[in-house]
Amino acid sequence: MSAGNLFAALPAVLRTEQVDVLTDAAGVRIERIISRGHVTPPGEWFDGERDEWVALLAGAARLRFESEAAPRALAPGDWLHIPAHARHRVEWTDPEQATVWLPVHFAAGN
Repeated sequence: MSAGNLFAALPAVLRTEQVDVLTDAAGVRIERIISRGHVTPPGEWFDGERDEWVALLAGAARLRFESEAAPRALAPGDWLHIPAHARHRVEWTDPEQATVWLPVHFAAGN
């Protein structure tokens, strides 16, 4: 058994985005990602092999899908189901506070 708090040890300064794997078993990977002004580098896109369900728990962000003209603004409590190979990128995260993401990666059809 393991336990923790999703808001524990939020760093005040981050050189790079922090990814903490909370569990990775039975085809499901759950992470906590902390961003503070971090974005996807220009010209790069995420193109995951598995579906992803992600919730924004704290902070603020803008996520853009290649298939959409404008980024989506995300606030605490917002969530998205991102199908495998739906190319997307993080356009902005709040540099003044921690943006905490909770992504769950799983095989399509689960």
